[in-house]
Parts: sequence; structure tokens; C-alpha cells
Amino acid sequence: MNWDWNVIIEYFPRLIDGVWLTLELVFFSGLLGLLLAVPLALMRASHNPWLRALPFGYIFFFRGTPLLVQIFLIYYGASQFEVIRESVLWPILREPYWCAIIAFTLNTAAYSAELIRGAIQAIPKGELEAADAFGMSRELKIRRIVLPRAFGIVLPAYGNELILMLKSSSLASTITLLDITGAARTIIARTYTPLEIFAAAGVLYLLIAAVMIGSFRLLEKRLNRHQHYKMPAELAAVDPRMVD
Repeated sequence: MNWDWNVIIEYFPRLIDGVWLTLELVFFSGLLGLLLAVPLALMRASHNPWLRALPFGYIFFFRGTPLLVQIFLIYYGASQFEVIRESVLWPILREPYWCAIIAFTLNTAAYSAELIRGAIQAIPKGELEAADAFGMSRELKIRRIVLPRAFGIVLPAYGNELILMLKSSSLASTITLLDITGAARTIIARTYTPLEIFAAAGVLYLLIAAVMIGSFRLLEKRLNRHQHYKMPAELAAVDPRMVD
């Protein structure tokens, strides 16, 4: 087997073009998915069983079906209905880019909602009781206590969810989008060098994932800085028991 470096060098700019599309898909779907996941998580954490029913059905569907099926249902399925083709939504639903954004958003929102719900329920009850003792309204308690603490708790798991979404974004190539994987498949069809091109594409995914992991670790230290607090030596000298 002959490893051809020249083909990687020649077509690497084409792969870089795919990187920008991959980042767009992950960023926009991650942002929109998070905005959708927060109200879903609050509804799931509610004590009202009727309020929990709707998000439960939504989460059950999108967590229980493959992402590829969801992409195909949106991209190919929407065009089967004449009412959709004649609606104002058709200019969006006929474009593979927006169909991928919609599918990724709905999928990651389901997973993120469950992560945030678990984080909300993991908040120590004493903090919520303290908010009640201060006379905070429900909305104020959610804004100042529940959501900030939940985001700090959920951040490591949510970082993993975004990494999984980065890898799942390769499925966008199945609906003609030239992301990293789509660009690699196009290049391979011309050069017949799958090993070299897929290896280069894999390195690009690794580099993006490394940057994302590092960014989330810095953000986690920022939001959870109370967990990394070190007692000043002066206070520890006054009473060693305060270190504990």
C-alpha cells in the first residue's frame, strides 16, 4: 500500500471548507437546542403530571429513534405533504441545510432537556429552601438559583453531548451537504484514496473535539469555581478545621 501525501495536501482546502459548515451546524443546532431544552427540562421537573406529559412524549420519540431517520423524515418526508409544499415553511424545508439544522436541534434538545432536568433535581434542597426563606418568587428563584446551579452541574455532561453532536453532524452528508464527511466523500469519488482522505477528515474532527473539550473545561472551572476554592493560608492558620 502506498500512502499518498500529495492528495491530502491538494484537497486539504476542500476539507477545510467542510469544517466551516460542520461548525455552523453544531453551533446553531446546539444553541437552538439549548434554548428549547431549558423550558422542556423545567416542564419535566414540574410536579404537575399533565405538564410533564408533553415533554416526556417529545423526549421519548427523539431519544428512541435514530438521528438518521429523523433527518430523512424532515428532509424527504415533509415534501410528501402538499399542504407543506404550499405553505410559507416550504422555502426552508426544501433546503438540506435548514433540514439538517432542524433535525439536529430537535434531537439535541431532547437529550439536553433530560440532562438539565437531572441537574435541576440534583440541586441541594437547602439552596431552594434558602431562596424561599428570602421570599423569592418562583420566577426569580428559577432565574437566580435553579438555572445557574443547574448549568454548573450539567456542564460536563452537556459538553459530552456537544461532542456527540459534532460526530453525528457527519450524517448531514447523507442529504447532500458538504460538511467534513461530505467533502471527504466527494474527494474520494474523484481520487479513489479513501484511507488518506478519511484519515485527514478524522484528524480534523479530533482537533475540533479537542478545542471543544478544552473550552468546556475552562467554562466549567469558571461556573464551578467554588469547587476549586482554596482556603487562604492566613485563615487556615487561625483554625485548621476551616480547611475541611
